[in-house]
Amino acid sequence: MTSTLTPTTNPHWIGAAQAIAAADSILIVTHLHPDGDAIGSLLGLGNALRSLDPSKRIDLAVDEGVPSFLNFLTGVDTVQPVLTEGAWDLMISVDASDEARTGLVGAYGRAHSPVVINLDHHISNTMFGNIHLVIPTAVSATEVIFDLLDSMQLTIPSEVAIPLLTGLVTDTLGFRTSNTVPRTLEIAMRLMQAGASLREITARTLESMEYNAFNLWKQVFPSVILEDGVISAVVRLSDLAAVGATDPTDSGLSSFLAKINEAQVAIVFKETLEGQTSISMRAKYGYDVAGLALSLGGGGHKQAAGATLDAPIDQVRAQVIPLLKAIANGTP
Repeated sequence: MTSTLTPTTNPHWIGAAQAIAAADSILIVTHLHPDGDAIGSLLGLGNALRSLDPSKRIDLAVDEGVPSFLNFLTGVDTVQPVLTEGAWDLMISVDASDEARTGLVGAYGRAHSPVVINLDHHISNTMFGNIHLVIPTAVSATEVIFDLLDSMQLTIPSEVAIPLLTGLVTDTLGFRTSNTVPRTLEIAMRLMQAGASLREITARTLESMEYNAFNLWKQVFPSVILEDGVISAVVRLSDLAAVGATDPTDSGLSSFLAKINEAQVAIVFKETLEGQTSISMRAKYGYDVAGLALSLGGGGHKQAAGATLDAPIDQVRAQVIPLLKAIANGTP
């Protein structure tokens, strides 16, 4: 495949291609509580490598498996939720900023793979692994995969294009985030020409919600507070239990709250089974929550970022809300 686009320069493109070519067995993993970009990256790269050489063993894994709203992607039935056996010549971590984010499957994979490729787009990436394809200017990990496949001159079939476009669409919130540039749309066009439907992907991801997720929203709406440009909500384990939910995500609640006119930033605090607190932040154009996420041990983008803290939810809320107010009011 010959590209008319200019990929981001990275010294490890050749090293990554050589490692992939030399490996007879490859494990691909992504981060905990996966989103559209995580699964799009996992399946986009996995499907591409399977079509490149059917004789290679390509295994895909993510803790807890694939979220149901992404079940339309080709290859979801091959994604393993746990790893208890096996060894690989190469492991590729996609869309994970650090080793802990890859969970139990990542830990097992690293212990049973001599070479690790770290493929990501988060500025907070810790540069773990042996070969780095970390491009902070990319809007999604699937953009990095697109450039990797382009550098290898591989044709992109529809079963690869669809998950790659899914990552672009979900991580840019439908091409609306401030890091969306003309090249983002050029890549989207290329993927559409390869068989990916922008309309279908948008409908299945950004315009889709299960009724149980809506019940969770109803459960936590009484916790919503708007203070000095910051709108927040709290999701406790008791809320999940009340509606019979097992999905630890907020199903896009933070993005929904960010639409409130009087709010500059939105945050959802989520209590986890591990006794930690996960935060999901969104910001309107002109405001930046990525720096705060990074300072809290997380990461993300200016308008969409998050972190997980080892503290009770009320303590985290008391710590973070004043910092977000400073961001919303334009003070350091």
